[in-house]
Amino acid sequence: MPTLEFERTFWEQGYRYVAGCDEVGRGCWAGPVVAGAVVLPAWDVPLCTLLRAAGLRDSKRLSPQKRAALVPLIREVALAWAVGEASPEEVDRLGIVPATRLAIRRALERLPVPPQALLLDALTLPEVSLPQQPVVDGDDRSLSIAAASVLAKVYRDELMVKLDTQFPGYGFARHKGYGTPQHREALARLGPSPLHRHTWTPVARLGTSDEERRS
Repeated sequence: MPTLEFERTFWEQGYRYVAGCDEVGRGCWAGPVVAGAVVLPAWDVPLCTLLRAAGLRDSKRLSPQKRAALVPLIREVALAWAVGEASPEEVDRLGIVPATRLAIRRALERLPVPPQALLLDALTLPEVSLPQQPVVDGDDRSLSIAAASVLAKVYRDELMVKLDTQFPGYGFARHKGYGTPQHREALARLGPSPLHRHTWTPVARLGTSDEERRS
């Protein structure tokens, strides 16, 4: 279960506004990469630990229902929170790691309270001059990173459900853009949509005709 260990390290150094950051959607074939940023109140640790008591952890380990139930509590407890995204076109143009960093920076820029230090899930932001700590498996070890993970996951899943109506036939509402047999079949049948990451090998491969694949 995530704790406040990493947050406390920064708090004890005088950094009160520590933003935990995490992303979702890096491995998808379609849709944006989405990042969350959450600042927990350093002066109210008992309030922060309510999130842990409620079962907050890495969003991948939670059911959709549990994630949705945690969102209002995260927003209530957090001093500040925000979500940012990088589009499929930006993923194609920049590459997934730079696009992920872009999504995180956009989330940080939208925080109503400017962060003083960052906790990130196994990633650094070289373009940001704030003190920062990459944490391996951060969404399982840091409470604020776990909160950011849940906010980003719920936001992205809801977005993909909405986009399913704009791009019917691919099953985005079900698989959320990840590579599943249903998604593979739809890509082979319909070809890539504007929502797809066209430079990704499965998309590029399945989006070509049999004749092109043989050439």
